Amino acid sequence: MPDSLPLFDWPEMLPGWVWLVGAGPGDPGLLTLHGLNALRQADTIVHDALIDARLLDWVAPGAERIAMGKRGGVASPTQAEISARLVGLARAGRRVLRLKGGDPFVFGRGGEEAQALARAGVPFRIVPGISAGIGGLAHAGIPVTHASVNQAVTFVTGHDTEGLAPRLDWGAIARGSPVIVIYMGMRNLAEIAGRLIAAGRDPAEPVAIVASATMPGERVLETTLGTCAAEAEAAGIAAPAIVCVGQAVKLRQALDWQRLVAGRPLRDTDPLGTGEA
Repeated sequence: MPDSLPLFDWPEMLPGWVWLVGAGPGDPGLLTLHGLNALRQADTIVHDALIDARLLDWVAPGAERIAMGKRGGVASPTQAEISARLVGLARAGRRVLRLKGGDPFVFGRGGEEAQALARAGVPFRIVPGISAGIGGLAHAGIPVTHASVNQAVTFVTGHDTEGLAPRLDWGAIARGSPVIVIYMGMRNLAEIAGRLIAAGRDPAEPVAIVASATMPGERVLETTLGTCAAEAEAAGIAAPAIVCVGQAVKLRQALDWQRLVAGRPLRDTDPLGTGEA
């Protein structure tokens, strides 16, 4: 680790090991120190498509970089191929860093990759990361929990392994979760919104779509459940994006700190009308 970092008993990456590391929601500054430690030690980095390329500037000199990201609508390696590559590299004695966007265990297929390593007898380490469904929304000024809004939040994926909207109990989710955070939901957003409305959610309920969260090109669309799919299409907002459904979206009017950085005032310090500090 660099001398400028605090003194700490940093773990050593040994030959034949695979570290599954969460790169965070996008901004390289949101990588953890353990993640940076891994980048400095690995001699092979197998990375996703959505990571910020600037992270690879921190790798050890001469380290091998292998892009194995999966993107919808683009020819990509299968999950089995990725897992097999990790096993093969480890068995060849490489120090392998599997760098994944967000957190490897939150809709990131990290659990499947770690299980494949376990079955192959390959030692591994898990380094958590900041998930986009929490950190990306926070960066946009949207808290996934707030005492005046919700005591529960549900995280769902917007598609299954075949690209279809997942076969979830949308009625239970609609009734039981004041705030719903949807990963990878842009392709099926109209269908998902329709299912939530059919299950009883108000078409006028606030929705925020955060595209390229935490990155310089971040875009935030504040809309409603009934119009979100059409408005996202009209605005040209596409994946990668996080969708948040619920009254928590209104709090962006008071918590959009990026307005303050830009020298602009907040829109409303009490958007929920609670009168609370």
